[in-house]
Amino acid sequence: MDETNDTGEPTGDAAADEAGERTRSPARWAMWIGIGLVAVVALGFGAIFIYANFINDPADELTADDLRERLEAPATAPTTAPAGEASDGGDDGDTAGTTDDTTTTEPPPPLTTPLTTPPVTESPAAPDAPDVEGEWRATPASELGYRVTEVLFGVDTEGVGRTNDITGSLVIQGTTVVAAAFEVDMATVESDDSRRDGQFRGRIMTVAEYPTADFVLTEPIELGEIPPPGEQITATATGDLTLRGVTNPVTFDVTAQLQGDRIGVLGTIPVVFADHDIVNPSIAGITTEDNGLLEFVLVFER
Repeated sequence: MDETNDTGEPTGDAAADEAGERTRSPARWAMWIGIGLVAVVALGFGAIFIYANFINDPADELTADDLRERLEAPATAPTTAPAGEASDGGDDGDTAGTTDDTTTTEPPPPLTTPLTTPPVTESPAAPDAPDVEGEWRATPASELGYRVTEVLFGVDTEGVGRTNDITGSLVIQGTTVVAAAFEVDMATVESDDSRRDGQFRGRIMTVAEYPTADFVLTEPIELGEIPPPGEQITATATGDLTLRGVTNPVTFDVTAQLQGDRIGVLGTIPVVFADHDIVNPSIAGITTEDNGLLEFVLVFER
């Protein structure tokens, strides 16, 4: 039986129950706070997982199938530049480039001055081999971009940016590529996220100061033979790659294919950021490796 004392306070079992309730209340609050924190973390991680795996939509890796498809697709005359204007380069990265639909793509200048290369001994082409001698220019069907592995708050994903704004040409003598030079407008590189593009154009690549990336072949590429249309061959290219104003020699494999009146070249070039004074893209909550890939499909016409 519960009793109270002269002041009205509970005594006996009632006093014990009330004391126990007071003891349990802080523990219950702590338990609910803990549950709430776990729920918030779980929801946050779930949102990041959904973004990284379903919303973030990086372009697929360029493959030999892309090379074949672009060469087999109907040729289209260049109409407008696919590039957008660069953002102000601020670190907040909130503004992506915008497309200027009034800018007409101009053909790239020809390679009138041969590159300084060792003497080339031309390999005679087979009597029925296709005639590929001469200068070939890059078309708007060409595409180049970067691919970087990202870790977004512990979830693996990729950052991929691409552009079609590529000018340049190559020269073939016999079965040898004797000269090649290309230029890419870096302000036109776009990914699936305008914030990433702002970071890329601003603090990472500083496109306002270094607007282009360039490649110049420094050694002839001996193809060995001119393959029949539709057949792909591989070769090794060596040249100078300039990114963010820093030039380094690179050697990489390429896959080439002749199709109708077009030539296609596919390849990737590994890039260590520090070698070109490129700022590591990592920011709070998002980390990357110290390297990435340049990947490209180049389509040429005479």
